Parts: sequence; C-alpha cells; structure tokens
Amino acid sequence: MLLVFATQNLHKVKEVASLLPSCYTIAPPSEFGWQGEIPEEQDTLEGNSLQKAQVLYDALQRPVFSDDSGLEVDALGGAPGVYSARYAGEHCSFDDNINKLLKALEGTHERSARFRTVVTLIIEGEVHQFQGCVEGEILTERHGAEGFGYDPIFRPEGTKLSFAEMPLAQKNGMSHRARAVAAMVAYLHKAFPCA
Repeated sequence: MLLVFATQNLHKVKEVASLLPSCYTIAPPSEFGWQGEIPEEQDTLEGNSLQKAQVLYDALQRPVFSDDSGLEVDALGGAPGVYSARYAGEHCSFDDNINKLLKALEGTHERSARFRTVVTLIIEGEVHQFQGCVEGEILTERHGAEGFGYDPIFRPEGTKLSFAEMPLAQKNGMSHRARAVAAMVAYLHKAFPCA
C-alpha cells in the first residue's frame, strides 16, 4: 500500500519510512506533483495534523497521513507546543528555535518536557487520529549531531543520551513519532492487512 506523507521534510520521510513494514511505502506529496505549501493554521497539534492530511487528501484523492509534533515544556506552560517549528519566528532555523528555548529556560531548574505527536490518517474518506508521547527533560546545552529540530537538547526519561546522540534505530524505538506511527500501523494491519 502506498501512503502519501503530508510533509516536505525529507528527514521526517526517512525517519518514518524506517518505522513501516515493507508492505507499506510512503512518498512525499511532491512525487504526485504537489508544489504548494502544506498549511498549518490551527492552534492544536490535532487540528494541524488534520488540516495537513485533509488538504492533501482532497487534492490527491489517495491515502494520506500527516503528523504534527510539538515540544511541550512545563516551565513554559506547554510552550512552544504547536508552534515548535516556528518558535523563533517564521522562516527560523532549528538552531534559532533551540537558542530561544535555552534562553527562555536560563536559570530554571524545572526542565521537564515532553514531545507529543498526533498522526492523522485519511483513507477511503475516513479520518483516524493516533497519538504518541515521550517524557523527558531539556538539557542546558546541545549534545549530539543526529536527528533534527530540538533533538540535541531533549533527553528522554530513562536514558543518558539526547535524541541527537542516539542512532536512528534507538531513537525510533522510543520516539513520540515512532509511537504514533506504530499506532497507525496497528490500525492498518487490522483494517488493510498486507502480505
């Protein structure tokens, strides 16, 4: 089964592709001629995930899934949350976001946080949502060079490594996105079993 992944982020495509059984393949919307931006105009992860999937499903009429993820920092009242990708402003870099977050937490000992992902699957016109979450803490400085986004400053509970210090297989074994995708795959196995 071919699923359109509603993202232009090739890091995410690679990460999610490594999580799927071989009978499911994914492709970004650009492979089907989609050249536009994928809108993210809602104020919740659930809303953004649904909007992205719905826009692509309506345009391509193929099975589509999307994700929206956010880093929720307790000391910041859950920020950056749905604004995680543009925390430092529109067209900011991953480094800009990390710098702003570290500055906001300067002098704070309360560093608990979680990554949360909501995956929306639209298949045969039906909408299904799945969630994954991983608890952890924000480090005081960057560690590691793998991954993307806030990975260098997030250490999941029960480990001594940041997400950016982990090999992809280890990160995928515990990440919020991996957990949400695993829930989607479990649904697909039941509803659309493949050989």
